[in-house]
Amino acid sequence: MKIVIAPDSFKGSLSAKEAALAIERGIRKAAPDAETVLVPMADGGEGTVDSLIGATQGTTIQVPVRGPLLDEVTAEYGVLGDQKTCVIEMAAASGLILIREEQRNPWLATTYGTGQLIKHALDSGYRKFILALGGSATNDGGSGMLQALGLGLLDADGHPVPHGAQGLTQISRIDAADWDVRIAQSSFTIASDVVNPFIGPQGASYVFGPQKGATPEMVEELDKALLHWADLMEAHTGIAVHNLPGAGAAGGLGGAFQAFFPSEMRRGVEIVMETCNFYQHLQSASLVFTGEGRTDAQTASGKAPMGIAQAAQKKGVPVVVLSGSIGQGVEILLEHGITSIHSIVNGPMSLQEAMDRTAELLTQKAEHVMRTYLASLGQR
Repeated sequence: MKIVIAPDSFKGSLSAKEAALAIERGIRKAAPDAETVLVPMADGGEGTVDSLIGATQGTTIQVPVRGPLLDEVTAEYGVLGDQKTCVIEMAAASGLILIREEQRNPWLATTYGTGQLIKHALDSGYRKFILALGGSATNDGGSGMLQALGLGLLDADGHPVPHGAQGLTQISRIDAADWDVRIAQSSFTIASDVVNPFIGPQGASYVFGPQKGATPEMVEELDKALLHWADLMEAHTGIAVHNLPGAGAAGGLGGAFQAFFPSEMRRGVEIVMETCNFYQHLQSASLVFTGEGRTDAQTASGKAPMGIAQAAQKKGVPVVVLSGSIGQGVEILLEHGITSIHSIVNGPMSLQEAMDRTAELLTQKAEHVMRTYLASLGQR
């Protein structure tokens, strides 16, 4: 019996690899002789570098960069086992995880550090990139990243505008004299499950701004700033990102990539599954275990368990989801290849206790589910 174990990370508790090992321990308690294949997953957000590096025996490179509030942080990017492909999580340099909650301010936060990571990789000779856009602290429309790569964003007096969304409304002219020409010689695959446009009620500012610290009043100003920036980008590149699907990812960073880079946007989980050879691992599998910190209706929008289920459904392989918590709307997942969803919490406990005990609870639930599965087959 072959069991594929492919969880996402349980944010704040376990990495995807740690979660996979915990699930495997439970399966082995119930079925010691089962063949287990561990495929730690990600959906283009946190953990994408770890997942792809682990699957391809790649390496990581650490770089000092400017964080979202321009303080110095140490970020890293990965080089896949082919020694040709770089994978960069924008959150490593420009992510919400780098800012204390009371400091969150998308009016000030910048993607400059993400541009520094790309520049370092270009300087190191790499020309093939996978960019993961989840977890941003920013709403600057990718302007900081572009500035780090040599694009001049100038005010009416010819001076560089401030970093962050605060500078967008001050831009009068784009100067591409120092723009890094190596970008045109490279390819960029953008991993994101976000389909929101650049501006408007479903755009970057309105949908994602509040979780980054934006007040209702600030959201309106942020959207106006992105509108001005989108108009300038269209005038300069001929590409109107205003309503492009995915342009609103990572506070508009997705739009900057679509306007200035030779890029292709794809669902993050699809990229990870391909790189990790997930489709090959499904061959002759009897069951798939996946999981995530919280499962709800948003899981259907392209998160790892949904992508896994869609792939497994084509092969007729049942999929079990083990989740830290279960929210509203999970019923829709049962229509798209997920066989059953189980909360790992086994009794009254605080959120902190559940997070502290995630590995133990995963192992316990995996064992119970596996025993039930074996009993349904008439096995003990």
